[in-house]
Amino acid sequence: MPEIGSFLTAPAVMTGLGLFFGIILAVAYRLLRVEEDPRLERTEALLPGTNCGACGEPGCMPFAEALVKGEVQPSGCTVADADTIEAIAEFLGVEAGEQEKRVARLHCAGGQAQAYQIAEYRGFESCRAAAVVSGGGKGCSWGCLGLGDCAIACTFDVIRMNANGLPRVDTEHCTACGDCVEACPRDLFEILPISRQLFVQCNTPLDGEVATALCAVACDACGRCAADAAPGLIEMRDNLPRIDYGAGVPVTDAATRRCPTGAILWLQGDQFSEQEAGAA
Repeated sequence: MPEIGSFLTAPAVMTGLGLFFGIILAVAYRLLRVEEDPRLERTEALLPGTNCGACGEPGCMPFAEALVKGEVQPSGCTVADADTIEAIAEFLGVEAGEQEKRVARLHCAGGQAQAYQIAEYRGFESCRAAAVVSGGGKGCSWGCLGLGDCAIACTFDVIRMNANGLPRVDTEHCTACGDCVEACPRDLFEILPISRQLFVQCNTPLDGEVATALCAVACDACGRCAADAAPGLIEMRDNLPRIDYGAGVPVTDAATRRCPTGAILWLQGDQFSEQEAGAA
């Protein structure tokens, strides 16, 4: 029969090891821990808490950490209102900073009245599903599918599908969170400074009558916009006008005046009219 001591040895050894490693962990925690800035919790509480990522950080806590470290300015939060930004700046004793408002713009104006339909889509009401199955029925394979994935994905509920089957973004309340950019299976949304008023509402690589046969407002690659704009502002690439806002030349509406289809336009406020707004 085993002696009583043999039954006690194993538990004693395990207890000793547990105490040994527990002491090591306690010492390591004491020596290696990083003290949390006491301002962090309050700063995070002042932020909207939407965790939308529009500031460039993965959430409000990482943004709060960057604020406390002085790596960003309070104005980097595009969701917070002016009073909130000022409150954060006052609490941290820093400048609020300035940031130009950014909004979501759609590189397509081919709604139900403009884009040629080659079939009637019947299926799950989702742009992503339609893109995979049949393209949604529109002849243009590069345009908006019009089934509202962007409106559903918008965290701040500022996108409504209008009666023409296009997403109307409420630019006054858009926070540039990027939800619509992620949701669109055709990559038609782009987050841009609201001051960039010269904008191309088309994404087709086709040209001439081939393009306009599929959509009445498609760019036909005529190049008039590039010719009328200040030298260096617009370059035609892949049958579309590419606007270089860093060219250092005047940006005016001159490039829009001879566009035969309205594919390039001068934006003022919302991209699509409120009169066309329908149920989302």
